[in-house]
Amino acid sequence: MQTKARIAIVGLAVMGENLALNIVDKGFPIAVYNRSSAAVDRFITGRAKEKVVIPCYTVAELTAALERPRKIMLMIKAGAPVDQFIEQLLPYLEPGDIIIDGGNSSYHDTIRRVNYLEAKGIHFIGTGVSGGEEGALNGPSLMPGGTVAAWPALEPIFTAIAAKAPDGQPCCAWMGRGGAGHFVKMVHNGIEYGDMQLICEIYHLMQDVLGMSVDAMHEAFRGWNKGELESYLVEITANIMKFKDEDASPLLEKILDTAGQKGTGKWTVQAALDEGEPLSLIAESVFARFISAQKDLRLEAAKILTIPKTVSREDEQLLVSLEQALYCAKIISYAQGFSLLRSASENHGWQLDYAAVAKIWRGGCIIRSAFLDDIAGAYQAEPELASMLFAPYFANKLKSGQAHLRRTVVLATEHGIPVPCLSAGLSYFDSLRSVRLPANLLQAQRDYFGAHTYERVDKPRGEFFHTNWTGASGNTTSSNYSS
Repeated sequence: MQTKARIAIVGLAVMGENLALNIVDKGFPIAVYNRSSAAVDRFITGRAKEKVVIPCYTVAELTAALERPRKIMLMIKAGAPVDQFIEQLLPYLEPGDIIIDGGNSSYHDTIRRVNYLEAKGIHFIGTGVSGGEEGALNGPSLMPGGTVAAWPALEPIFTAIAAKAPDGQPCCAWMGRGGAGHFVKMVHNGIEYGDMQLICEIYHLMQDVLGMSVDAMHEAFRGWNKGELESYLVEITANIMKFKDEDASPLLEKILDTAGQKGTGKWTVQAALDEGEPLSLIAESVFARFISAQKDLRLEAAKILTIPKTVSREDEQLLVSLEQALYCAKIISYAQGFSLLRSASENHGWQLDYAAVAKIWRGGCIIRSAFLDDIAGAYQAEPELASMLFAPYFANKLKSGQAHLRRTVVLATEHGIPVPCLSAGLSYFDSLRSVRLPANLLQAQRDYFGAHTYERVDKPRGEFFHTNWTGASGNTTSSNYSS
């Protein structure tokens, strides 16, 4: 009797193929399907040769090859293709069967699909998969969420194939109902945008202010990766700076300065706007990619919008400030990301475990770093922490390091070096610690031209007032504002 597969993978592009190999190598027989039969044949006769992989060429074959409850993981393009394939599957499924979407889907789509399929008795899980093709093969960070009843059947497979943190724990945990898994993955990607842009801003300052060679920058980042900044992104930055082109010159200096994106950073910023969360540093990282893409406009602007000449200089103390500025800004960026997670969790009833989120990002994923242990520790000590910055560990780090961040932002401003994320991080820090902001004037302006009302410091919160500022505008108000 032919072995039944424990799980199926649909979509044999690089991520699906590597994930399938990871699963079968962990001892789980697997079925595979791709809309192109040639891709299935190539996989079966190539990388999957002599492994317990069942090739399937129709949806009927795929569903028949699976043990019950059927577990079918879609590794296909997000959006309409996922909905279309779900409809192809439904005639062959039974109540209790499980569909898993492992693509970078919008959490809104995941919420919709959970509700749609649960009404038919089918379980649906939307899971973030982070780590790229290497992670898919050797162990990704997995962020599942959706139909709670589906998790026990899937947990043994997911925890087996996930990356392992330095303490041996699998980088996988249940996130929550509905779109929780894909939301956490989206925020992960937004934080990734911020991390990458912060590193790029430090590189810009090293190059144009300190006048460092690429080899000297390589040594700096290599050293930083042995301390508080130890992380995958700092590690690969050092490696990139070491890499030479065919003529033995640094390849980095030959790469055009225009950045691309796939949209998940933009989704994170849109979610922050929906939640009313000031995700300023990550938003600036998205805008930085936008302006990098406007290369022709920047070339024209450079001819017109000039600044006074400055002299670059090597300075070991400034290099220390850059290291500390990067670390402080990183703390602020993650604090913003976790505040967004907190807001969405409360609004959607997900009950996210923030320590668990930090722990599953410690291995396999792009933002993996030693720093995440400190975040996990902060939330384990105080699960309902209002802001990550209030944790004693991070508050003390910012107290001791903020002078370096301020010095770095001033230095960049003096030399005309754009540091949108470093400066946004500092502005957020200063805004958050300000007992009084100038929004009283802003609210007076709104009331003046639009009768939007205001609250008073000498009256209880929730009591609204309108002033007839001109003597001719009357006493009719527009509406109360949302604070």
